[in-house]
Amino acid sequence: MTRNERLQLLATLGDYLRNQYDDPLLQSVIARSHAENQWFTEDNIRNSLSAIAETMLAQNALEAWAFQYPDHAPAHPERTVGLIMAGNIPLVGFHDWLCVFVAGHRAKVKLSEKDKLLLPFLVKKMGDWVFESWEYTEFLAEGDRMGSVDAVIATGSNNTARYFEQYFGKYPNIIRRNRNSVAILDGHETHQELLALGKDVFAYFGLGCRNVSKLYVPAGYNFEPLLEALHEYREIVLHNKYKNNFDYNFTLYILNNTPHLSTGCVLLVENPALTTRIATLHYEFYRDSNHLTDLITPQLEYIQCTVGINPVDGIQVLPFGTTQNPSLSDYADGVDSMTFLTALGLRPVNDV
Repeated sequence: MTRNERLQLLATLGDYLRNQYDDPLLQSVIARSHAENQWFTEDNIRNSLSAIAETMLAQNALEAWAFQYPDHAPAHPERTVGLIMAGNIPLVGFHDWLCVFVAGHRAKVKLSEKDKLLLPFLVKKMGDWVFESWEYTEFLAEGDRMGSVDAVIATGSNNTARYFEQYFGKYPNIIRRNRNSVAILDGHETHQELLALGKDVFAYFGLGCRNVSKLYVPAGYNFEPLLEALHEYREIVLHNKYKNNFDYNFTLYILNNTPHLSTGCVLLVENPALTTRIATLHYEFYRDSNHLTDLITPQLEYIQCTVGINPVDGIQVLPFGTTQNPSLSDYADGVDSMTFLTALGLRPVNDV
């Protein structure tokens, strides 16, 4: 397949996902995915599919993005890229697979047990439409080792990243660790802006690296407008697993006399750490813009996204409510996967 043919097939997949309710087989896979992983609600899976269709699979966007990179791929894939995917939110590894496919390599995919049905179904649909696309993806069965590959893109926790570095260090690689996202507030946000921030906090139950887990607020900040806005998402506690986490953390803070604020659906605790418990937000006070920069700059390598309404020197600040709609060029950890993959295509086939 040529690159244009691959892009056209992806655009066809986008059209299919924009009409996802038309296919009862897809609805069945969505239901089975939820049955196997209760964090994957059917609404969240559909939201993920819709976001992928709109931000990653629109033909004009695909072509504008892909044509920024050289095309060294032959008609049949000669390179194999191992993909080790996370399973914290539905189809979180889709962009990695997409990059490998567009670059013209074969993806050898190790799926998370938490998300093992959706991507194979979508790849099968593409194979049904264009038989030649089958040779671009191989899914490993449970217990299978990665085996021979030419490069690796692996996503995991800080602990698994150390294992990945040891095991795959001899290959060209991109290895990702834990990251979190943060919000910068100045006390002048409107109710609508704070509601949009709630999307960044609560989407996918806050389990993604693009979910806001930490707030930077000015000294003397009035939390009442924020608490009111976040309370609008109170129905999230109707989800049993989320409510269990909320109740556990609430009890823990009470027993330990930990000062906290509560909206009934999320707990706010003053804590400098970026990583939080489920159903918890950390916050930290800053005195002025210089102090804010001093607080954030040392943490940049652990921050995936920053949202707010005002620019901050040296930091890309996104509008509230946009973290879970990354564009094709929004690479995880800021590492350009396509540059990595197209460079791989320039290496002699036996040079690994």
